[in-house]
Amino acid sequence: MKTEIIRKNNQEAAVIYNDGLLITDPPSALDFIMSVRYGTGCTNIAVNKEAITERFFVLSTCLAGEILQKCTNYGVRLAIYGDFSGYTSKPLRDFMYECNHGRDFYFQPSASLAADRLLGQTAPQ
Repeated sequence: MKTEIIRKNNQEAAVIYNDGLLITDPPSALDFIMSVRYGTGCTNIAVNKEAITERFFVLSTCLAGEILQKCTNYGVRLAIYGDFSGYTSKPLRDFMYECNHGRDFYFQPSASLAADRLLGQTAPQ
């Protein structure tokens, strides 16, 4: 797991990149966010979508909701970055749109945009 700390306007975000899966279920998500939070001190975390199980992107599994609830419970804001163009599910697209217009969870095309959103640098897409 590669971690980069981005600092802007007295705020920090941990940008994570990993080739393999880091998040496969709610317990692994909790392990991940706590490990990053305590290892870096950051409550803003961006992670590449390849590090998250594909089941996350199937809303009927309820995995996305369970994982995002873990983040909320532990005060972590999360951005997932990568290419989402292959997802054609309207409910998933709507979910991503709503997240991008909220304050705690984002889906962005790149690590830099994910960090910018977490650090309040860009407007919703």
